[in-house]
Amino acid sequence: MDRMIYTAMNGAQRLLEQQSALSNNLANINTSGFREQLALQRAVPVQGAPALPTRVSTVTVTPGSRMQAGPLSETGNPLDIAIADQGWFAVQTPEGEAYTRAGDFSIDQDNMLVNRRGQFVLSADGAPIEVPDRAVLTFSTDGQITALGAGDSPKDIQVLGQLKLVNPDPQTLIRGDDGLFRLPAGQAQPMDESVKVVSGFVEKSNVSAAEAMVGMINNARRFEMQMKVLQDANTNAERANSILSMNG
Repeated sequence: MDRMIYTAMNGAQRLLEQQSALSNNLANINTSGFREQLALQRAVPVQGAPALPTRVSTVTVTPGSRMQAGPLSETGNPLDIAIADQGWFAVQTPEGEAYTRAGDFSIDQDNMLVNRRGQFVLSADGAPIEVPDRAVLTFSTDGQITALGAGDSPKDIQVLGQLKLVNPDPQTLIRGDDGLFRLPAGQAQPMDESVKVVSGFVEKSNVSAAEAMVGMINNARRFEMQMKVLQDANTNAERANSILSMNG
């Protein structure tokens, strides 16, 4: 009886953890550049004495993210940039250099190019990008940034630098709690000249709303099954107690 209760309880707990990951994916369906988080369950041996080889438990793990590109949405905003195929933008965070596919940039009050979180977008030399006051920016396909000041002649266009575009092995990237990706031990990925961008577009989340909803419904049904097992175990225990009291 105790084994039945423990097994059902363990299964229900894992389903709740997996439901949390699915809910997070669904909540970020409109977050540009978001990568769907994967949630799987795996068996782990029970440690300590008296440990037996057949005694295992389960845990929910998030082994990685689905790295397929999301659909591109045309915005017409010159500060919106999307990666054309493979690659990442580099941004500066308190934990060091991080990478994102979200290219919905803006210019802050200090005339610095930032992402939607207010983090500095990095140039090819790893430095923040300062924009001239009231300048209009243009991005080429290789990430080169040019600026034309208000009222300036086209011949006075300035070259501000180049976006740092990287293309690390997805297997080496670690997802942070902030949704950004980083290399182990705060490493910095070198610039990759093969990465190309498209101006006036943003990449949407790669989460499928239909698949996420189906996953949540399936999890809810499995959770109900675990609860039914616990109810049956409780009913059986009550019957056993009733029989023992009658015999007493």
